[in-house]
Amino acid sequence: MLINFSFHHLGYATNSIEKTVVLFQLMGYVPSEKVTDTIQNVNIVLLSHKNSPFIELVEPIGDNSPVVNIIRKNGVTPYHICYEVEDINKAIYYLRKQGFISIFNPVPAVVFGNRLICYLYNKNIGLIELVNI
Repeated sequence: MLINFSFHHLGYATNSIEKTVVLFQLMGYVPSEKVTDTIQNVNIVLLSHKNSPFIELVEPIGDNSPVVNIIRKNGVTPYHICYEVEDINKAIYYLRKQGFISIFNPVPAVVFGNRLICYLYNKNIGLIELVNI
């Protein structure tokens, strides 16, 4: 079991942050400024709500963005759950032993102040993201 493995946000793929954010605002969410992450080829807005985890809206920048196929297949949809971890490399090692596959090695994420992130997949749970505390 991982210590300090805590739920951080639910990630939504969207083709229009502007259209999606308006609907979340009706439910009381407050958006951050839009951030462009050229490493992942996406625009991101974090939505906050009192006593709730963040919701991350992820919009593709061009056809080589990792969320393009998700949107084509499912439309606007939640597609990952993110957990904060103390030691991302230790967490990746642990999850690989549990049958998870790393999608890529840890990279800095602009939206999280360049903290390292990594995505992993397991057919029994789907896609998760780790962000280093």
